[in-house]
Amino acid sequence: MAQGKVDRAGQNEKKRRRSPWALLGRGLLGLAALLLLAGGGAFAWLKSTSGAQRSGAVKVAGVSGPVTVTRDAWGVPHIRAATDADAVYALGFVHWQDRAWQMDFQRRVAQGRLSEVLGGAALEQDRFLRTWGFGRAAEAALPALSAQSRALIRAYTAGVNAAQAQRKTALEFRILGYTPEPWQDVDSVSWSKLMAFDLGGNYEEEVLGAQVVRALGEDGLNQVTAPYPAGGPTILSADELTGAAQSLTGAVSSGTDGTQGGSQVAPPQEPGLPQETVQALRSHLLAARALGMQAVPGKGSNDWVIAGSRTASGKPILADDPHLGLTAPMLWYLADVQGDRLKAIGASIPGLPAIVIGRNDRVAWGVTNVNPDVQDLYVEPEGTPLTSRTEVIRVKGQPDVTLTVRSSAHGPIISDAGARTVGPRVALKWTALQGGDTTMDAFLGLNYAQNWADFTGALRSYVAPSQNFVYADVDGNTGHYAPGRVPIRSGWDGSLPVSGDGSREWRGFIPFEQLPHTLNPADGLVVTANNQVVPGPGSRALGNDRNWAEPYRAQRITDLLSAAGKLTVPDVQRVQLDTTSLVWADLRWPLLATRPGSDRARQALEQLRAWDGNETTGSVPATLFEAWLMQLQEMARDELGTDTVMNSLSVLNQLRGADGSGELCAVNGQGDCAALLTRTLDAALTDLEGRLGPDMKTWTYGRLHTVASNHRAFGNVKALAWLFNHSAPTPGGTNTVNVARPEHGTFRQTHGPSYRQVVDLANPNDSVFIGSLGQDGNPLGAHAADQQPRWIAGEYLPMSTDQADWGRVNTLTLKP
Repeated sequence: MAQGKVDRAGQNEKKRRRSPWALLGRGLLGLAALLLLAGGGAFAWLKSTSGAQRSGAVKVAGVSGPVTVTRDAWGVPHIRAATDADAVYALGFVHWQDRAWQMDFQRRVAQGRLSEVLGGAALEQDRFLRTWGFGRAAEAALPALSAQSRALIRAYTAGVNAAQAQRKTALEFRILGYTPEPWQDVDSVSWSKLMAFDLGGNYEEEVLGAQVVRALGEDGLNQVTAPYPAGGPTILSADELTGAAQSLTGAVSSGTDGTQGGSQVAPPQEPGLPQETVQALRSHLLAARALGMQAVPGKGSNDWVIAGSRTASGKPILADDPHLGLTAPMLWYLADVQGDRLKAIGASIPGLPAIVIGRNDRVAWGVTNVNPDVQDLYVEPEGTPLTSRTEVIRVKGQPDVTLTVRSSAHGPIISDAGARTVGPRVALKWTALQGGDTTMDAFLGLNYAQNWADFTGALRSYVAPSQNFVYADVDGNTGHYAPGRVPIRSGWDGSLPVSGDGSREWRGFIPFEQLPHTLNPADGLVVTANNQVVPGPGSRALGNDRNWAEPYRAQRITDLLSAAGKLTVPDVQRVQLDTTSLVWADLRWPLLATRPGSDRARQALEQLRAWDGNETTGSVPATLFEAWLMQLQEMARDELGTDTVMNSLSVLNQLRGADGSGELCAVNGQGDCAALLTRTLDAALTDLEGRLGPDMKTWTYGRLHTVASNHRAFGNVKALAWLFNHSAPTPGGTNTVNVARPEHGTFRQTHGPSYRQVVDLANPNDSVFIGSLGQDGNPLGAHAADQQPRWIAGEYLPMSTDQADWGRVNTLTLKP
């Protein structure tokens, strides 16, 4: 086992050296020297040519009248315009001013055009992106949008291009030596396709499932990925489902038991996949991970809505903190956008012409990922008709690369990568790649919603990625809806690749009225944390029993909110920031029963015995626990021959095996869970000693656990990383409410609450929000990272449309 770890470490090191962003450092050192010059003149020149104009007046083409952009003390723009089109125009203008590189990078990802500017190091990413066809899907979605949405997108595009015309050059463009192309309307749709990939589907689970079944049989699926526990908290109870959603179980014929329309049928044999095909499919996973898009244990989000019956004010409070990859610049851009009818404030995404999460003058909303199963892998039989197209990938400094992409009626053949013509052809079917995606209509519609009817009317257009939307309004109503296209499967649960012979086809989508939703639930509380949405068989209409996040966050949030009496905004903030681990509460007794193999292990167990489970930066037990858990999460690797990381619930189930010994505890067929616990504790301590030195008393959590808000292109380029990356110690851990799961092998926090908001419907201007880093994408800007210390400390900014709350301001006027 030790030799295996050494081998894997060597392999990881080779991968790191070959990663696109590490290789990018070659050839950039000369340009990077510009940024290292000590002379104040060079710094001033770079700052003046890259920084946006934030005061005075600018004449622009495309607005019908003057528009003011008042940036507050934290760089948040408050846009005031006479028309909605002018307001959205100004949002496009400030997005490009502050996040030009991010916007261009995001659209290049969607288009599969990274190699044009990053060279051959990004070629595998482009192959993946072109094969899946994200850019083509965005082009197909644009014509399906409503006339109002297309008009607002056109206004946004005009604003972006007006900002481009100001000729301020982001440092990344200067370093890489290229000029970005004008913005196109389709660019505002394309990033939503990448978000759908990051947040929806179970492609990765199907690939893992194929490996598990080959090695362990179908019984191994529940061992490697634990099913949601019976009795675990669900977002909605059976009596909270509203209207037609009460018949959710009628939306499908059945699940995995072989029934179909009430009659028993013999389920077809699921086709196995040879190892070379699995490796070809995994090549896409590796490419996606290099782009920061990956499924990680504990990745998710929290949101909840509290009715006035539970609050001190008598009006609802709504909270949201979406957990996504933490990057520099941060994903979100805080903004306040007001035209004649549009009155929205909250978190936008540069490139999208809407407030994605936030409130207007009457309604507030938040989102978390539902993660229904909306992807299926189809093993196409021999002779299946295929179409093909040719993609030409331009590579900086190298000849063009020609890629042939084949498709079946189900979707693109994604097994061609690496395996080419080897083995069966595997196609991907996914709701986000199908035509008629009107998700942008939904988000723009939410910005205008004045009541529950408007809100749900907007959500009818929602396609992907399916989200738990929580709702509150100034009249005191609260609700929840989980919209999106969810396939109806008959006689199979979608957890494994299936035959493309026609026996496993989708039977349409769950009707909107039957999707989970509720209005004004009797208990006055809806909590979502990526947990199972509804109880009982109805949940299988959305995905198999292994589809949901572990119950720990949902349980902790519910417990804290239920114990606090009449709730206030500060009470809700404290819940968002909670770092007490229910994972430790479950694992405590199995771990403390470990037979220590050394004096060092006895000392560690004594530290853990006295620990309350609070994962603070000054805690030594938090370091010991997370390091030990990392070792335990690898227990399936010898059986599967992969780098699989099990979640904490799966680990718990093995340690609590009915006979006292989970099957995966054995190493190469030898030993039991007791031996595994002794061995993994020692391995964790050896690892920590190598990182932190021999004195266990100094192994405080914050020495290892630091947020890694790294640049998407230069994060691993030593000559530039110091300027673009941002790191600091952070509290929280695996499945704490304040999610801060240590990255396996590095202990860095790479995912977490990318944005937080708490909306007070009693007085909306008393609401608060915060981002994970800062407004400015320019690393030399004053607002590049000024929110990060507040975000770590649990502080917030005023989510207010009242200028009295904005502090020192700068006002820029856009004039026709």
